[in-house]
Amino acid sequence: MIFMENRELVLLAKEAMEKAYAPYSKFKVGAALLAKNGEVFLGCNVENASYGATICAERTAITKAISEGVKEFEKIAIVASSGDYAAPCGICRQVLYEFLPDGEVILDSDHEGMKVMSLKELLPMGFRGEDIK
Repeated sequence: MIFMENRELVLLAKEAMEKAYAPYSKFKVGAALLAKNGEVFLGCNVENASYGATICAERTAITKAISEGVKEFEKIAIVASSGDYAAPCGICRQVLYEFLPDGEVILDSDHEGMKVMSLKELLPMGFRGEDIK
Protein backbone atom coordinates (compact mmCIF):
# COMPACT_ATOMS: atom_id res chain seq x y z
CA MET A 1 0.00 0.00 0.00
CA ILE A 2 1.27 3.46 -0.91
CA PHE A 3 0.75 6.25 1.60
CA MET A 4 -0.32 9.68 0.45
CA GLU A 5 -1.59 12.41 2.72
CA ASN A 6 -5.25 13.29 2.16
CA ARG A 7 -4.34 16.98 1.91
CA GLU A 8 -1.93 16.23 -0.95
CA LEU A 9 -4.65 14.34 -2.81
CA VAL A 10 -7.08 17.24 -2.28
CA LEU A 11 -4.55 19.68 -3.75
CA LEU A 12 -4.21 17.47 -6.84
CA ALA A 13 -8.00 17.36 -7.17
CA LYS A 14 -8.03 21.18 -7.07
CA GLU A 15 -5.51 21.26 -9.91
CA ALA A 16 -7.72 18.92 -11.93
CA MET A 17 -10.78 21.08 -11.18
CA GLU A 18 -9.14 24.02 -12.93
CA LYS A 19 -9.25 22.05 -16.21
CA ALA A 20 -12.99 21.32 -16.01
CA TYR A 21 -15.21 22.21 -18.93
CA ALA A 22 -18.38 23.57 -17.33
CA PRO A 23 -19.75 26.37 -19.54
CA TYR A 24 -23.38 25.60 -18.68
CA SER A 25 -23.46 25.02 -14.93
CA LYS A 26 -20.27 26.92 -14.08
CA PHE A 27 -19.87 24.17 -11.42
CA LYS A 28 -16.36 22.77 -11.80
CA VAL A 29 -15.39 19.53 -10.09
CA GLY A 30 -12.00 17.87 -9.74
CA ALA A 31 -11.04 14.40 -8.56
CA ALA A 32 -7.76 12.72 -7.68
CA LEU A 33 -7.82 8.93 -7.52
CA LEU A 34 -5.01 7.11 -5.71
CA ALA A 35 -4.23 3.65 -7.05
CA LYS A 36 -2.81 0.91 -4.84
CA ASN A 37 0.40 1.06 -6.90
CA GLY A 38 0.87 4.74 -5.97
CA GLU A 39 -0.22 6.29 -9.26
CA VAL A 40 -2.66 9.18 -9.13
CA PHE A 41 -5.25 9.70 -11.83
CA LEU A 42 -6.87 13.11 -12.16
CA GLY A 43 -10.30 13.86 -13.52
CA CYS A 44 -12.57 16.84 -14.08
CA ASN A 45 -16.15 17.20 -15.18
CA VAL A 46 -16.76 17.68 -18.89
CA GLU A 47 -20.15 19.14 -19.71
CA ASN A 48 -22.00 18.91 -23.01
CA ALA A 49 -24.90 20.83 -24.53
CA SER A 50 -26.67 17.46 -24.53
CA TYR A 51 -26.63 17.24 -20.73
CA GLY A 52 -26.84 13.45 -20.65
CA ALA A 53 -23.47 13.30 -22.40
CA THR A 54 -21.78 15.09 -19.49
CA ILE A 55 -19.22 13.07 -17.54
CA CYS A 56 -18.37 13.66 -13.90
CA ALA A 57 -14.85 14.16 -12.55
CA GLU A 58 -14.90 10.87 -10.63
CA ARG A 59 -15.78 8.82 -13.71
CA THR A 60 -13.18 10.69 -15.75
CA ALA A 61 -10.48 9.68 -13.24
CA ILE A 62 -11.68 6.05 -13.09
CA THR A 63 -11.88 5.83 -16.89
CA LYS A 64 -8.36 7.20 -17.28
CA ALA A 65 -7.01 4.67 -14.79
CA ILE A 66 -8.81 1.71 -16.34
CA SER A 67 -7.62 2.74 -19.81
CA GLU A 68 -4.06 2.59 -18.46
CA GLY A 69 -4.60 -0.91 -17.03
CA VAL A 70 -4.96 0.11 -13.37
CA LYS A 71 -7.92 -1.38 -11.51
CA GLU A 72 -7.12 -1.30 -7.79
CA PHE A 73 -7.54 1.88 -5.77
CA GLU A 74 -7.16 3.21 -2.23
CA LYS A 75 -9.05 6.50 -2.14
CA ILE A 76 -10.38 9.44 -4.10
CA ALA A 77 -10.47 13.16 -3.28
CA ILE A 78 -13.26 15.30 -4.73
CA VAL A 79 -13.50 19.11 -4.75
CA ALA A 80 -15.85 21.65 -6.31
CA SER A 81 -15.55 25.25 -7.43
CA SER A 82 -18.38 26.20 -5.05
CA GLY A 83 -15.97 25.66 -2.16
CA ASP A 84 -18.52 23.38 -0.51
CA TYR A 85 -18.54 19.59 -0.21
CA ALA A 86 -19.41 17.86 -3.48
CA ALA A 87 -20.37 14.27 -2.82
CA PRO A 88 -20.41 11.96 -5.83
CA CYS A 89 -23.69 11.56 -7.71
CA GLY A 90 -25.46 8.20 -7.61
CA ILE A 91 -23.95 6.96 -10.87
CA CYS A 92 -20.44 7.86 -9.70
CA ARG A 93 -21.02 6.14 -6.35
CA GLN A 94 -21.91 2.93 -8.15
CA VAL A 95 -18.95 3.21 -10.56
CA LEU A 96 -16.60 3.86 -7.64
CA TYR A 97 -18.08 0.88 -5.78
CA GLU A 98 -17.12 -1.35 -8.71
CA PHE A 99 -13.44 -0.53 -8.22
CA LEU A 100 -12.90 0.57 -4.60
CA PRO A 101 -15.73 -0.78 -2.45
CA ASP A 102 -13.52 -0.61 0.65
CA GLY A 103 -11.96 2.72 -0.30
CA GLU A 104 -12.18 6.17 1.19
CA VAL A 105 -13.81 9.26 -0.28
CA ILE A 106 -12.26 12.56 0.76
CA LEU A 107 -14.46 15.62 0.39
CA ASP A 108 -13.14 19.11 0.99
CA SER A 109 -14.88 22.35 1.90
CA ASP A 110 -13.16 25.72 2.02
CA HIS A 111 -15.16 26.53 5.17
CA GLU A 112 -15.61 23.16 6.90
CA GLY A 113 -12.33 21.40 6.04
CA MET A 114 -11.93 17.78 5.04
CA LYS A 115 -14.48 15.05 5.53
CA VAL A 116 -13.38 11.43 5.02
CA MET A 117 -16.01 8.78 4.47
CA SER A 118 -15.99 5.19 3.36
CA LEU A 119 -17.63 4.46 0.05
CA LYS A 120 -19.91 2.03 1.90
CA GLU A 121 -21.19 4.98 3.95
CA LEU A 122 -22.04 6.83 0.74
CA LEU A 123 -23.55 3.77 -0.96
CA PRO A 124 -24.63 1.34 1.75
CA MET A 125 -26.18 -1.23 -0.58
CA GLY A 126 -23.86 -0.96 -3.56
CA PHE A 127 -23.30 -4.07 -5.62
CA ARG A 128 -20.64 -5.64 -7.79
CA GLY A 129 -20.48 -8.38 -10.37
CA GLU A 130 -20.40 -11.17 -7.80
CA ASP A 131 -23.68 -9.86 -6.37
CA ILE A 132 -25.62 -10.29 -9.62
CA LYS A 133 -24.65 -13.87 -10.47
